[in-house]
Amino acid sequence: MLELHGINHLTLSTTDIDRLVTYYTELLGATLAFERAATSVDPRVAVIDVGGADHLMIVETATAPTTDLDPLGRAGWGLRVGTHAQLCELREQIQDAGWPVGQIETLPTQWTMTVRDPDGRPVDVRAHRPRTTSTPSTTGHGNPDSRNMP
Repeated sequence: MLELHGINHLTLSTTDIDRLVTYYTELLGATLAFERAATSVDPRVAVIDVGGADHLMIVETATAPTTDLDPLGRAGWGLRVGTHAQLCELREQIQDAGWPVGQIETLPTQWTMTVRDPDGRPVDVRAHRPRTTSTPSTTGHGNPDSRNMP
């Protein structure tokens, strides 16, 4: 039987591709994989490697992207770091750079924070918690994500 290996890419639109690429590469640690200049029929595109075989495809458009939260009050998509310590370090770096970043919350299986990229788009950044044999506790911040969602 065929097996999926994960998400290949997520496409983000922006009116300023250089600013968004800089944010994801210089601040969040992604790597620019390639860029393609705009042509008479296709927009300018940059693809950045966010780890493993996962990529963000950034497309420059004339229209600003939506910056709404998903129905659960979250970003609707996210990036992952390896540990809680790395999540804390990244939060500090984002704060020091002057970008919006929320508090780190403890969920049943991971820690999470929501940041806003230069376009104002919400992005969840998470670190998975070590697996235990007991049922993890929650902080119960009133968000459905803190009750029973990964």
